Amino acid sequence: MKSHGIWSASRHNTVKFRIPTADNLLPIRLDLEIHGHRFRDAFTWNPSDPDSEVVVFAKRTVKDLKLPPAFITQIAQSIQSQLTDFRSYEGQDMYTGEKIVPIKIDLRVNRMVIKDQFLWDLNNVESDPEEFARIFCKDLGIDDPEVGPEIAFAIREQLYEIAVQNVSSARESKISKKGRRGFEHPLPNTAGGTGLDVMKLYSFRASVIRKRKEWDVYEPIIDILSNEEVGALEAREERSAR
Repeated sequence: MKSHGIWSASRHNTVKFRIPTADNLLPIRLDLEIHGHRFRDAFTWNPSDPDSEVVVFAKRTVKDLKLPPAFITQIAQSIQSQLTDFRSYEGQDMYTGEKIVPIKIDLRVNRMVIKDQFLWDLNNVESDPEEFARIFCKDLGIDDPEVGPEIAFAIREQLYEIAVQNVSSARESKISKKGRRGFEHPLPNTAGGTGLDVMKLYSFRASVIRKRKEWDVYEPIIDILSNEEVGALEAREERSAR
């Protein structure tokens, strides 16, 4: 399969840190509780936006959702902390190369449970998780407008985690090379070989591949829960969060 994107064009084994998506947005997750009030949310944030936008967003969120004013500080601090972590990786080297990685979806959105597994091409920095999620929902006849954003966010979280791991790998390699002259750090190969059969390709921008032998094993699974099952799950989640 022909490679695309700036990563595969590089002659070196490392590039500067970035999440392998077209817009390089940071996935932000909030899970806060104050005086018995709990607030959970997940969204993307442009790390290039000025930090002053963080407090503006926190104030608007508290006002729109009628949350206690104390949440303003907590929301702003949580977002700022995650932005600081992201920016600590900017400018650092990260490993690249011919990399195909597994992405797993295991979500419950309202009464719907969605499970799937597919391979994602990290070399395609023009990939678009939101486009993939939109076509995924269309193909499976999913009408709930909350499902697509949840799927896209889950993909972005995993791509971010992989990018951070690639920074750590590059850093460890530099340390090893200092101690062992001539040592060559082998690039991790998660593709399991180059003989990939393209069974399901949603679009060029989506960078999604399914192995032929895994077509039946990892086809999407959609379950609709009863109200009783949803209530039991939510009660269990609340107990786990305490």
